[in-house]
Amino acid sequence: MAANKAYTYVGLAGETAPGRNVNSGLYRLAEGEKEWELKGNGLPETPAIRALAIHPQKPEIVYAGTQDGPYRSTDHGENWEKVNVPDHGQPVWSLLYSPRDSNVMYAGYEGCEIYRSEDGGENWKPIPVSVRFPDVTMGPGSNPAKRILMMAGSAADSDELYGAIEVGGLIHTTDGGETWENLSHGLYMNDDLVDMHGVMASSLIPGTVLSISRAGLFRSEDHGDHWTHIDLQGGLNEKGHTYCRGIREVPGDPKTVWVAAGANFQSELGALYRSKDVGATWEHIELGFDARSTMFGIAFDEHQRGRMYCATGGGQVFGSLDRGESWNAYPLPAGATQVYSLACG
Repeated sequence: MAANKAYTYVGLAGETAPGRNVNSGLYRLAEGEKEWELKGNGLPETPAIRALAIHPQKPEIVYAGTQDGPYRSTDHGENWEKVNVPDHGQPVWSLLYSPRDSNVMYAGYEGCEIYRSEDGGENWKPIPVSVRFPDVTMGPGSNPAKRILMMAGSAADSDELYGAIEVGGLIHTTDGGETWENLSHGLYMNDDLVDMHGVMASSLIPGTVLSISRAGLFRSEDHGDHWTHIDLQGGLNEKGHTYCRGIREVPGDPKTVWVAAGANFQSELGALYRSKDVGATWEHIELGFDARSTMFGIAFDEHQRGRMYCATGGGQVFGSLDRGESWNAYPLPAGATQVYSLACG
């Protein structure tokens, strides 16, 4: 296996609610190839891969978040080992390398739990997360999910961290996790606005934060104290909302941000949006292919600028080598659906 070869990884999973189907498996595509390989040596049996992270400087090191905690590969996904995180029976939903120090990592769990490593993933300790959730998410009949679906660190302040909680709002700390606040203030008639799916802290403009939810895309210029709703095509569903699932800043080009979206969780329409001004204005990107389900993820290769991938929940994967100007299709094998995570490097 060539040391400098790049790979793309796709993780299959599903919701943890009773009665929901959960697919499993980790697929890998080598640069220049067309066939995906199923990789699972050392992973749990039937691994549900809800999060993936590649080391910013050492792409041979890959982390996968599973139903049994985080796992690590040091050989581009050929072999895996469980890392030293205390078992507590909850799945990992998000993984993050600190933008200021790649020795610092975070793992976000079901149940609004976060673990931090300060030695490159060798050892992990819990960060206490104590916040008040919006009332609409806590009453009788409300959705009980409180998952850390995505985290974002500040490039300007190593103690600042954001967490997007599915059906729980957006949380924020400025002291390394010692104390937290929920930025989703106010009264809500339903949980659309606080069903958070992602968050991004601009590395170009400190204090500018973008968040995504079931109700669409929002932008703040003051660390999340005030928000503006960003209209995307007037909304893709009957509520006038665009269901947003993934958001990423382009490595080396922090003005450019991408969002993966659709009409709703299991829609038959996928959409991709790009901003070239840190999220102030947006354009819909045509892939040249029909995205037949909600777009679930976006990934960039930090070592080959311009190389990027996106994936739908239904198993379509598209790749570009020119910053999204043109695309090719790399479909997963038949039956490989419920894509939850995507990474390349």
